[in-house]
Amino acid sequence: MPGGRLTSEDRQHIAAGLAEGLGYTEIGQRLGRPASTVMREVARNGGPDGYAADRAHAAARHRARRPRQARPPAPAPPVPDSGHGRDPRAVQDFAESFTGLLEQQGLPRMMARVLACLLVTDSGTLTAAELVQRLRVSPASVSHAVTFLEQQGMLRRERVPGGRRARYVIDDEVWLRSTLAALQMNDVLAAASQRATEVLGAATPAGARFEASGAFLLLLNEALHNVMEQWRQSRTARNAGR
Repeated sequence: MPGGRLTSEDRQHIAAGLAEGLGYTEIGQRLGRPASTVMREVARNGGPDGYAADRAHAAARHRARRPRQARPPAPAPPVPDSGHGRDPRAVQDFAESFTGLLEQQGLPRMMARVLACLLVTDSGTLTAAELVQRLRVSPASVSHAVTFLEQQGMLRRERVPGGRRARYVIDDEVWLRSTLAALQMNDVLAAASQRATEVLGAATPAGARFEASGAFLLLLNEALHNVMEQWRQSRTARNAGR
């Protein structure tokens, strides 16, 4: 049942999808579950290369038989900036729903919570201690999440003036930087595809597959560069008109 615990049959489908070379998103669509659920299941049980459905199901049954520990307190709502007359409950509800949306796109839950927390903050800036307080999680969880988001270009790290602590900053170019990170990866994949075409031979099925993949990635990057340039020009025009 979507949203419930994974069944033995679900795990068999996951194993079959991995064997077919499917991504977490496609496997999740077949099961009617978020990609993040599939990702956590596979990561917890040996990774894509070591996942075995029977062993994973046995491990899940063992965990279910262990004595239940007290649940941690519910996450605190993101504290809205003062002076805007906002309803704290509405802010919390939106942050939770947006977190779920980010998870559906494949972002791990902790990273999604940190990103949503920053996005609903007018300043777009929080220290690690503030994130720990607002999300009621450990400093290690925040550290892992912000490192991942920084690598994806979705936030940047700044030093607090006069101190050693870092603060994490997000602005209205968050998706632009994320797209730039994707463009860089596409360039790497396109170059690798070109090399594969040379090694395998363009006339062979495998070589032709790499050649087509590389051509698509180059075309995609060109289109994305054009979109970003249009966005920059539009933003410059809006700022000039204010």
